[in-house]
Amino acid sequence: MATTSDIRKGMCLEHNKQTYIIVDFQHVKPGKGNAFVRTKLKNLTNGKVVDYTFPAGHKINDVRVERRKYQYLYDDPERLYFMNNETYEQIDIIKEMLDNIQFLKEGMDIEVLFHAEKEIPLACSLPQYVVLEVVEIEPGAKGNTATNTLTPAILETGAEVRVPMFIKQGDNVRIETATGSYMERMKK
Repeated sequence: MATTSDIRKGMCLEHNKQTYIIVDFQHVKPGKGNAFVRTKLKNLTNGKVVDYTFPAGHKINDVRVERRKYQYLYDDPERLYFMNNETYEQIDIIKEMLDNIQFLKEGMDIEVLFHAEKEIPLACSLPQYVVLEVVEIEPGAKGNTATNTLTPAILETGAEVRVPMFIKQGDNVRIETATGSYMERMKK
């Protein structure tokens, strides 16, 4: 059992018989009245983000979680399959548990958040940045490559991102997975 003073980003808690992860929080002490904690909670079952306000000192049920590295193997229409690199144990996860799935590449390592007591996966996350090859892009017009003009490019995973005009087919680019934005061109 924890209290609102223990709240921090990334903490998992059980609330209304659902498991949530704290996305953001703010301790508020108004001039009049009692203090409270305003939180943004992400439901680990369906992915919805809700706002909830706890009174100061309120007891919360924290959930003990473990983060484990898994390697992506393959997918089918509904599920993704991963392997633990240490134990070679395989797990399958529904596709809705993973955000920005379009950047997932075979052999890529991801982090899976497990409920420690129940041994069930709660959430998955891609690395912050991925390096992918550009497989299709329209060539830039001569003289247009010096400006900040962006053009759509198809990556090896099938994802479409906007990249600068100087990027060519076969180049490797670094992509931020949270926003899907181009960061830089990588050397081969």
